[in-house]
Amino acid sequence: MADQPSKTAVDVEAAQAVAEKEKSQQQYHREVATNLHEYAESEGYVIDASDDAEAGSGALKRAPDGRTILIPQPSDDPNDPLNWSWTTKHVTLFIIAATAFLPDYGSATGAVTLLSQAAEWGMTPDEVNHSQAGNVFMLGAGGIFVVILAAYLGRLPVVFWFLAASTATAAWCAGATTFNSFMAARILNGFFSTVCQVSGLIFIQDIFFFHERARKINIWASFFIISPYMGPLLTAFMLTAKPWPVPFWVYTAMTAACFVAAALFLRETYYDRRIPAAEQPAQGNRIQQVVGIAQFRSRSLRNSFGQAVWRTVSVVLKPTILLICIYYMLTFAWVVGINTTLSILLTPVYNFGVLQIGYFYFTPVVAVILGEIAGHWLHDALAKQYIRTHKGHFEPEVRLRAIFVSLPFMIIGIVVLGQSLENEWHYMVTSVTWGLYVFGIMITTVAVSSYSLDSYPEASGEVSAWVNFSRTIGGFIISYFQVSWATSEGTKKSFGIQGAVMAAAFIIILVLLRWGKAMRVWAGPLNFATA
Repeated sequence: MADQPSKTAVDVEAAQAVAEKEKSQQQYHREVATNLHEYAESEGYVIDASDDAEAGSGALKRAPDGRTILIPQPSDDPNDPLNWSWTTKHVTLFIIAATAFLPDYGSATGAVTLLSQAAEWGMTPDEVNHSQAGNVFMLGAGGIFVVILAAYLGRLPVVFWFLAASTATAAWCAGATTFNSFMAARILNGFFSTVCQVSGLIFIQDIFFFHERARKINIWASFFIISPYMGPLLTAFMLTAKPWPVPFWVYTAMTAACFVAAALFLRETYYDRRIPAAEQPAQGNRIQQVVGIAQFRSRSLRNSFGQAVWRTVSVVLKPTILLICIYYMLTFAWVVGINTTLSILLTPVYNFGVLQIGYFYFTPVVAVILGEIAGHWLHDALAKQYIRTHKGHFEPEVRLRAIFVSLPFMIIGIVVLGQSLENEWHYMVTSVTWGLYVFGIMITTVAVSSYSLDSYPEASGEVSAWVNFSRTIGGFIISYFQVSWATSEGTKKSFGIQGAVMAAAFIIILVLLRWGKAMRVWAGPLNFATA
């Protein structure tokens, strides 16, 4: 009996064995979460599995349908944003989407007020329109700084402080008494207001699972795609009875409302699942979390500032991201060009006043809504069809198939729009063809954003920043010569060339569909320090 281990020793060994097993399981879950989150370039995503063998392990968590694998795998921590309630997630989505509505709304407001401003300041409408160009450029440039700071400081404080500055500069726009003051305010407002046009993908990536994201991106994108048309629409009605600063005061109030909503209800969504729940950094009280004190205290667990900068640079060096950004720039540039100059083009053709121009903007608003509804089903249908026919696997390039649907609408819309303006066809033809183009752009935007996010999910902010920059830099360039180009060569030729550019750019999509996966495998993973 002396050689038998004591009961206490047996209990200790059993407890140690249990602890080791739990530790091993935790490590396994962290590895699984990391691998699934960062996406295996050579194998794609495994989304749907009928049994544990196909999934690779019965330990993987699934959606309520029992088949859809949750990507990324949520932790058991209730503070993990993936475990938040449906209400909390969708309040977050609504605040981010509403804030993403602001920059293009404010930018396009100036597309209508420029006529009144030109008369007040003794300038031509085209000269006043240069303030638009500066604003549009900063909508893209500001996004690069947003993602760098978000990677270093956290998501919430960047949104909070940028919205505070955006509210102040919006009020400056409304109170400006000279063109130089107004232009300076517009440039700064563009820089700060773009915060959720870029960070929207970050928040969606943080709180929603892979199989949910396309629909959530569709909702978020519909807000900022519809916003440049809502701006002129509402502004035109205001200008029939009020001076030009009033629309900018309304814009200031909208920005302030989003600022208050973010301060009261938005939560920090950054969560590193590679850190056990017990070792997660303290969230701090509400004020500390909103202003960034809590995030700054735990900055050592995230990226250094140098790493945050390099993240942004390394993403655009990936060939698939560079190519998709070039395609989007060549496709979306004409949206900004048309929207910022259409009031100038419509007036001599149809003798429209401010009110008629406002009514004209109902068409793209309806087109975006129809595009959102169509995209709500289209993007998921294409993904599910591929998954069903490829044994539960999915590749990011599938997202680009939606552009086969959107491209004809864009080309036909913009070409016939140019024909209608030059030939002075009935304004309803001009209206409908503009709507066709906008409908196609809505679907294309979701396809491009989803493809970029699915390719590099750990770089949600960085890919969003470059996609946003590509669309705004194209619009910045075209807004400088859209009016003079259409005036000198006619809208038939200039818009026809724009349609031809979009058709030629589609070659990029064909290249990505054929060789995109090979490019991603060749380029390798990003290997970021944190997600």
